[in-house]
Amino acid sequence: MSTPLDPNILTQRLDLGGDGPRVVVKDCLDITGTRTGCGSRAMADCAPAKANAAVVDALVAAGCRIVGKANMHELAYGVTGINAYTGTPLNPKFPDRIVGGSSSGSAAAVALGIADFAIGTDTGGSIRMPAACCGIFGLKPTFGAISRQGAIPSESSLDCIGPFAPDMATIELALQAILPDYVTEDMGKTPVVGRVSAPADADIDAAVDGVLSRAAVAVRACELPSLFAAHEAGITIMAAEMAALFGDLVGSGLLGPDIDARIAAGMKVTSEQVARAEEVRARFTAEVDGALEEFDALALPTMPSVPILVSDAGDAKAALRLTQLVRPFNVSGHPALAMPTLTAKGLPASIQLVGAMNAEPRLCAVGRIMAEAL
Repeated sequence: MSTPLDPNILTQRLDLGGDGPRVVVKDCLDITGTRTGCGSRAMADCAPAKANAAVVDALVAAGCRIVGKANMHELAYGVTGINAYTGTPLNPKFPDRIVGGSSSGSAAAVALGIADFAIGTDTGGSIRMPAACCGIFGLKPTFGAISRQGAIPSESSLDCIGPFAPDMATIELALQAILPDYVTEDMGKTPVVGRVSAPADADIDAAVDGVLSRAAVAVRACELPSLFAAHEAGITIMAAEMAALFGDLVGSGLLGPDIDARIAAGMKVTSEQVARAEEVRARFTAEVDGALEEFDALALPTMPSVPILVSDAGDAKAALRLTQLVRPFNVSGHPALAMPTLTAKGLPASIQLVGAMNAEPRLCAVGRIMAEAL
């Protein structure tokens, strides 16, 4: 199903399941009889999976047609989507901008139209960021709402499996397939949305506030005092967890230089640093829970700036900044939806809606109303 327009979107072509929506699945999720490559040379000789990941079984049971495994940033540990080993997918709508990571191929497949929806994973923004970069929708469900059985990394306190789609209707179609007992919800009232104070570039703030002003929602200011502390906590927790899982590969020559260095740095994270990050997690989670007692959803930019240029992808500081507003909600575990819009200059911007724990139907109901103003 990959096309000459961009041969780096899929790592494997498949034809599994029924005759329903075409789906691509990120290559860190097991599919029986195929190698789970994780975008890494380190996985090149691994044995084919003996069973499907739980989410793949759910897709097949729902009649979806799985057409391929999607390329990704190596080991799902990067935000640009750049991958020297498997190749880097082109951003179909904004080809001079990064495609976003780590679910790069999943986002590109939907943006290019070779899949009706795609499945990715999100540990620090890896669904919402590529969705924002590629001008599509992406949803990170509540932590633990979708089984991670058959996913790599095998253990994570941050990672969630979720869908990419071109519109809200297809996001909900995907959730009906993969999220147990998902039923669409109608608001029955005007949603009250909390506009979270979060520093972003002026063009991004203008794009987000423009959509909020046009949408049939009531908007009030909202503060999350620990937002940026949660971003730092997420970096610490993810670094420690990835080092525990993949530290034996450091210095092996099997990892790209960026991933090798990142995991090596994670091996230096102390238990005291993790404990402090967990204290931030508890505090920030309580702040978000408290805000969502007042609001139907929270709104803020998905990224604080437009996606960086591919030519600037080596700027680690600029790339990391792109995760400032998404990573905190991996730390808290709340569901979060990225919805595309444009800046005044026609560059990609995105609105992030955050919902209450295990309240994906309510979040999507607000999303449907907001989408009318995009």
